[in-house]
Amino acid sequence: MALCGVCSTPNLPNLQVFRSVRNSSIGLKRNHSLWQSTSSFRAKVVRFRCSSSLRPSSSNVEEIDEDVDNNPSVSLDGESANVMQFKWSDFKILNCVSIGHGGRADELVFEAIVQVPDSPLFNQGVVLRKLNTTRAQRRGRRAIEVFKKLVRRRLLYHSYSMQVHGYITNNLSDDQYSFTLVHGCHGSFSIRHWLQQSDWLPTLEATLALDEESFRRVGDDTTGGPAVSRQLRLIRILMRDILIGVNYLHSHGLAHTELRLENVHISPVDRHIKVGILGNAADFNGDGPSTSSAYSTMNRRQMMIAFDMRCVGFMMAKMVLQELMDPLIFAKLKSFLAKGNDPSSLREFFVTTLNTNSESGNTGVQILDRNWGAGWHLLSSLIATRPSKRISCLDALKHPFLCGPRWRVAPSMDIIRWGLGSTAVKISEEYIYRMPQRQRLAHFIGLMEMLNPYPKPNCWLELLPGRWRLLYSTGKHIGLTLRQPSTRALIGNVHLTITRASESANNTSLSFTSDIGFTAITSKDWPHNKIGATGKLQTLSQFRLIAGKRLYLKEEKKNIGKFSMGEPDAEEGLAEKLETEKWKKVVPFKEFPSSLPVAKLISGDIEVTMNMNDRIDSPGSVIGEVRKQIPPEMFDLSKLVCGTYIDSRLLVLRCVNGSALLFTRSSLDHMSM
Repeated sequence: MALCGVCSTPNLPNLQVFRSVRNSSIGLKRNHSLWQSTSSFRAKVVRFRCSSSLRPSSSNVEEIDEDVDNNPSVSLDGESANVMQFKWSDFKILNCVSIGHGGRADELVFEAIVQVPDSPLFNQGVVLRKLNTTRAQRRGRRAIEVFKKLVRRRLLYHSYSMQVHGYITNNLSDDQYSFTLVHGCHGSFSIRHWLQQSDWLPTLEATLALDEESFRRVGDDTTGGPAVSRQLRLIRILMRDILIGVNYLHSHGLAHTELRLENVHISPVDRHIKVGILGNAADFNGDGPSTSSAYSTMNRRQMMIAFDMRCVGFMMAKMVLQELMDPLIFAKLKSFLAKGNDPSSLREFFVTTLNTNSESGNTGVQILDRNWGAGWHLLSSLIATRPSKRISCLDALKHPFLCGPRWRVAPSMDIIRWGLGSTAVKISEEYIYRMPQRQRLAHFIGLMEMLNPYPKPNCWLELLPGRWRLLYSTGKHIGLTLRQPSTRALIGNVHLTITRASESANNTSLSFTSDIGFTAITSKDWPHNKIGATGKLQTLSQFRLIAGKRLYLKEEKKNIGKFSMGEPDAEEGLAEKLETEKWKKVVPFKEFPSSLPVAKLISGDIEVTMNMNDRIDSPGSVIGEVRKQIPPEMFDLSKLVCGTYIDSRLLVLRCVNGSALLFTRSSLDHMSM
């Protein structure tokens, strides 16, 4: 429990809580009066329904009306000691006081030690959470209700949630309008506080006393290593504990609804994550099945689980990508998602927008890039735009990102496709295009085309619209070469923007716009800062999308080899790869096919324009140099003949000469630029 602020040991009867009705501010005032409040709420009778068992095999139920009295501390549940009543005199208040916790201004939090010899908590540290508003008191009573509902499986409850011991009964001399919750003191920071420490990684490793046994629990068999490996192991431990705790709630018909880094604590005693006191936990059934149909109840359950999973996704993003701890950068992420961008393109957004001059040295990106980009897949599944597409706790626990190398996990087809695409993107970003790299890229692109999840044109009409950035071409080296051109041009980003003419299912017309950004260098030698006249070459064309097939003809391989830069060899290797036992279990066909369904593109007229921000002497030579450095299909869009692969983040288009263009989906923020 992170407690902020230190003062002298308070004498609770000599403290007064005052609250302004106008701004609801809370303060502390020392005097010789009793606990008072300026509020005019009526004192309410707190009614609890608890079970008391004298023997393990028998139990009875009783209702207790709790009013102001001087009863000693007792357990309402006999041996199980579920909910206990306390008095202020039962505690020794320590010198740590917090006004508000986790951004709440309606709570006073004290550390205390139980001093009742007959209590099972004798000499143990606890937290007294004094709730001063109606909403705060509702949270406290709700925490007790949830505790009584989950206490049947006490081991799991105490492992993954803060232990709620009971409440303090109000005496006549106490503030009759407050409610004080007594819960466990875990003596540690919240995860947010840990991440804000400069040396959080070694300190948290030492606090949790991580050893080989701890790493074996997440499927890892090594210790130490570079910071990336150490942080990945720690994130696996934290994420698995969070998911187990949240799944424990979901399996009992409850949603947490308040999963944030500041509400989740780490206990160095049992080395588990505590997901809070559950004061805002909500039932899946709402008011009960009698007031809602079965369909609406199930829909409510799915929506509440999806909300919790989205919160877990944001927690994971902040733990891995330290830049998101900055509220301004996190606001950019939420804005990125609110504008309709698919979370699967989060890596493109983060690398190009947020990760510039990062202080963490790309550690988070390296962690998520490991295991074929499995971390990006899990993150996008947790914060998926559609609630029905978000991953569940159990599926997340079986995800390759959270399973170490000692655990053999059978990946799904979706994860296999994701891994192939992530590897192709990673190779293209290295910008080393020698023959081995070109063959590997062509090989991965061929595998992606074999496993295309959306072969029908109707799916292409839904997924194609957007802005796509060109990553790689199997037919032409993009950018500068060893040539010494008379006019120098530096190529920037090359985008392909696709818009749909109409949302009608019968209208298959699409508008393709190719945007090529470049900088014309007017000096004879390359300047160090690469400053020159910036410009943009734009090509516009109309297309119709129809169903088609791509034929694999062996007799044409020799002719295609002149254009594909090693692709025929990759195609032969692809056929051999698909015949192995490993891939036979994955691919949807038994032998190498002679054809595959594709989305055929029929082009119309082409319009070419060029805009220059500064005046140059020979614009024709600049256009010629730009055309030499880019694939010809991006200048002449009519050479695009079909689409062979598409998903929410990657696109593969085939050209008339057989070469392939690999695109990644770009952010919608740049479409208006």
